[in-house]
Amino acid sequence: MSDQRETEFVDGLIVKAPRAGAPDYIIGSLSIKRQELIAWLEARDGDWVNIEIKRAKSGKYYAAVDNWKPSSERAAAPPPRDYKPQGGLARSAPPPSDTAPNDEIPF
Repeated sequence: MSDQRETEFVDGLIVKAPRAGAPDYIIGSLSIKRQELIAWLEARDGDWVNIEIKRAKSGKYYAAVDNWKPSSERAAAPPPRDYKPQGGLARSAPPPSDTAPNDEIPF
């Protein structure tokens, strides 16, 4: 399935690849042009803006708005209560939480 949505860039937010010689845990960097980003955010509705960091075919990084919304059919179906990992036993999925785990932070 091809995604035909038009890319919406984030004004005032620039994504850069890691600098040469950066440690492995540095994924990239963000530069924020404050006035431009503030104006862009104020023009948006809602409390949240979801942004994806992407890599163009040219290799450059960029930030794009994630406007994905679940279809009404999928939104109506409850999430699966159990899952079966490949080659393992069935386990109950962990309950959703409001905070993300910090297991991947390198410090």
